[in-house]
Amino acid sequence: MKFTLAQEDPQSKARAGLVETDHGKIETPIFMPVGTAGTVKAVHQRELKEDIQAQIILGNTYHLYLRPGLDILEKAGGLHKFNGWDRPILTDSGGYQVFSLAGTRKIKEEGVTFKSHIDGSKHNFTPENVMDIQRTIGADIIMAFDECTPYPCEYGYARKSMEMTHRWLKRCTERFDSTEGKYGYNQTLFPIVQGSVYKDLRKQSAEFIAEQGREGNAIGGLSVGEPAEMMYEMTEIVTDLLPRDKPRYLMGVGTPANILECIALGVDMFDCVMPTRNARNGMLFTSEGIINIRNEKWKDDFTPIDPAIGNYASSFYSKAYLRHLTISKEILAAQIASIHNLAFYLWLVKEARNHILAGDFASWKTQMVKKVSTRL
Repeated sequence: MKFTLAQEDPQSKARAGLVETDHGKIETPIFMPVGTAGTVKAVHQRELKEDIQAQIILGNTYHLYLRPGLDILEKAGGLHKFNGWDRPILTDSGGYQVFSLAGTRKIKEEGVTFKSHIDGSKHNFTPENVMDIQRTIGADIIMAFDECTPYPCEYGYARKSMEMTHRWLKRCTERFDSTEGKYGYNQTLFPIVQGSVYKDLRKQSAEFIAEQGREGNAIGGLSVGEPAEMMYEMTEIVTDLLPRDKPRYLMGVGTPANILECIALGVDMFDCVMPTRNARNGMLFTSEGIINIRNEKWKDDFTPIDPAIGNYASSFYSKAYLRHLTISKEILAAQIASIHNLAFYLWLVKEARNHILAGDFASWKTQMVKKVSTRL
């Protein structure tokens, strides 16, 4: 993987860059739609490419390992062949499930024992076999196995967890560097900075991660319930320490305003389930603000959802029609809303990139944060 820095904003820490993988190029800053179980929910691959213009999507190691299982993915020739997506894919490591499935897992130095949410069967994830699993899934960018700590989290626990994540990283890199990809293209490993909301731990973790010299780096353990200002503070501490010439990925973030603020802090890559999850519940993100499409006020609004972003679904369907579909619980409502929200997120990061390249990102961001945070 190769990363080229194209431009840095004079009034902020925002950057425009280019990530090159064997499955194609990614212009940063970028938002990555989340395809947990090998699909971005309610969206075809053609729509992802042509309408949403996604450049990279995510898969979830824990979910894909359980279903369809590694044997099926290997027979298919990896996730790209299995789901028909021919652009880059990033897989998380299961570290987030260490956090989200806290009631059904046990953490030890060796790794984590999970109880499957499907049938209750037990499974062990170790730094080594998580590398092997992601090799088999076949993602272009694979994540190190870590523990994502909850918020709030006591200092002592956060420190011990961070130190274990660092030890696990050493095991991840040893396994990764001693194995080959299975499908004839290169894969790259991103380590993850942890440390909860403690400045000294974040600093220590960022310095340790930077020393590893990998091709890209991630920031984990944020967007887990802490106040937004705290997230920004931790993000800035870390981006100031991570190498300038490597892409920086802030995991699981977030709202349009979160993304704009963190681009200004020097983050290059983002992912979040929010655009699709909120779409299924009738919340639309637009260039003018946030819409709850269930509200009575949209009942006879025959204007397009958001023509400004130039996407087919956003320009073709009216708010009144989408409200009718949503209230009627028609499946098409989830499809239209999901395509629209994802297209908006990709439009937003592309606009951010254009303004970084033009040198006026900071002033544009201030206006856009207000707009995208307004409830219409």
